Amino acid sequence: MTLEEVLIQKPTERAQCTGQALEEVLVSAKDNDSLTVGVYECAKVMNLDPDSVSFCVLAIDEDFECDIALQIHFTLIQSFCFDNDISIVRVSDMQRLAEIVGDKAEQLEDAHCVLITNPADGSWEDPALEKLHVFCEESRRLNDWVPEISLPER
Repeated sequence: MTLEEVLIQKPTERAQCTGQALEEVLVSAKDNDSLTVGVYECAKVMNLDPDSVSFCVLAIDEDFECDIALQIHFTLIQSFCFDNDISIVRVSDMQRLAEIVGDKAEQLEDAHCVLITNPADGSWEDPALEKLHVFCEESRRLNDWVPEISLPER
């Protein structure tokens, strides 16, 4: 899909397209060892090597909406992303995100933040990631600084 095709889509089509693109990117990044999962692990990566971060996904569910410490971490991560021109989105289904980025053998407890990083050799490129960057850029133009994406159901 070209940039022009993405821009002329209806909002509901765009939401579905971006959800599918996010899932594709997460699976591809996992296969390429380019994922960092967990609030504290993500904060470490952002602190040590912010240039390696390409995309950020924040996930919240009803059980953690009142968790003040988590909300403070989210605010700091969002601020860092804005300052370093890192595209950022929010998803409301943390369980679904954990299914995508986790191993079936281990249960992920902290999938509240997921970073997609660039490999050191720079060999990994994904057209779906470019779609997500375009989506985020357009959302920022509409003053939606952290757009919400719905992940597709399995």
